[in-house]
Amino acid sequence: MDTPPAAGKPPFTRGIHEGMYKDRLWTMRQYAGFSDPESTNTRFKALLKSGQSGLSVAFDLPTQLGLDSDDNLSIGEVGRVGVPIDSITDMRTLFEGIDLSDISTSMTINAPAAVLLAMYSVVAEEQGVELSQIAGTVQNDVLKEYMARGLHIHPPEDSMRLAVDIIEWCSHNAPKWNPISVSGYHIREAGSTAAQEVGLTISNALAYIEASKERGLSLDTFAPRISFFFGCHRDFLEEICKFRAARTLWYQIINERYEFNDFRCGRMRFHTQTAGVTLTAQQSTNNIVRVAYQALASVLGGTQSLHTNGYDEALGLPTEESAKVALRTQQIIAHEIGVVEHVDPLGGAPLIEKMTSDIISEARNVVDLIDKHGGAVQAVKAGLQSKMIHESAWKQQNELEGNLQRVVGVNLQVEEEGKFPGGQVIDSGAIERQISKLSNHRNTRDHGMVEEALTGLVAAVEEDVNLIEPIRVACRSGATLGEICDILREKFGTWTAPGGI
Repeated sequence: MDTPPAAGKPPFTRGIHEGMYKDRLWTMRQYAGFSDPESTNTRFKALLKSGQSGLSVAFDLPTQLGLDSDDNLSIGEVGRVGVPIDSITDMRTLFEGIDLSDISTSMTINAPAAVLLAMYSVVAEEQGVELSQIAGTVQNDVLKEYMARGLHIHPPEDSMRLAVDIIEWCSHNAPKWNPISVSGYHIREAGSTAAQEVGLTISNALAYIEASKERGLSLDTFAPRISFFFGCHRDFLEEICKFRAARTLWYQIINERYEFNDFRCGRMRFHTQTAGVTLTAQQSTNNIVRVAYQALASVLGGTQSLHTNGYDEALGLPTEESAKVALRTQQIIAHEIGVVEHVDPLGGAPLIEKMTSDIISEARNVVDLIDKHGGAVQAVKAGLQSKMIHESAWKQQNELEGNLQRVVGVNLQVEEEGKFPGGQVIDSGAIERQISKLSNHRNTRDHGMVEEALTGLVAAVEEDVNLIEPIRVACRSGATLGEICDILREKFGTWTAPGGI
């Protein structure tokens, strides 16, 4: 097969920049968040001191569902899988001593993304940073929550309104901020194939584009800031080809469907995370090797940003030691083994080009199938994507249990092991302190100002205007995440996806 055009040229199969890593390395962005804002702030500073070049915030389950830490539904989950953020006070603590004019921050938040972005933007302003200067990403991809992850709150149409509110607000106020990170990672973690991950992710991105166009936004004003997020799984060569295929297919489809002037609209930029689902609790140090190969595949595939998992993440949140090993893995790839001196070093190899072409074809078939069902939003309401992912996951699980997939330590080279060691220990005292801080916050704020701000938010929802500024006012007044999201729950309602997801 013919070798595609050079990197930096459409359809960007070989990379989005001409010199790729010869000119600039990918952003090393380790995902972190646990216990409370103080503990996570300490971890952030340790990672930055170790050479990390960007921050990535993991929020706990209550925060991801728009609940305050003292909500009855939050019991047992505060600080467990990420950091709890109840108010602007917590956001200030999270970034205390960190210059937001000098760091890029990614926030993995979806259903309440508008509230967390509002808090972050207010804290940046308090630091004296202009909104036009803040850099980072908010995930803001609720469609994949319906089909793969389950952390949604509102019905699809209302969730799309909030997502587009962020896109619109950022296009006018925060041009360096990526207002959405369309995420295939969770689709793959839930059990999709590589081609399904690409196809479903692109279909979701097209839905956000259509919703933004309906709002009156032109592609040139927002599409260059759309970012993507993929997982990197265990099949080394397939994953390299998946990234090349995703860039190619995105360029092809954008050019087929839309008119635009800024070539960056068709240039796919993406963050990669090594596959958490491939980590094993058994012989957990083997995960260091798995992560290294997945990280290398991500780099050979041309990622712009990378998170490498800690070897103990099958046991719990990563410890500081495992997080440092994961970061050092990236640094060794970047500085010791020579791959960054070459652009798309495997490009042109017959096998690589054939596998890339095959994934493009399979992923396009997925996009076409979603289109036939009215696009991603309508397909979500019918449960189509979830069914597709479940069937793939079931097949993979049967292959594992039938020893058709071999995993060292699980069904190959199995050893007797006692209690699995490791994992970040969550301080129960931190949870109590978090709830106490929330109570103190409520008692010391200006209640009249909070009530006025929340009343303004209610009016904004009913008037069908962009909600980001009213939410920023509410955050600045001291309203909590739960209070803001309760208004949205009351006005929009909640939703259960087909199949109970």
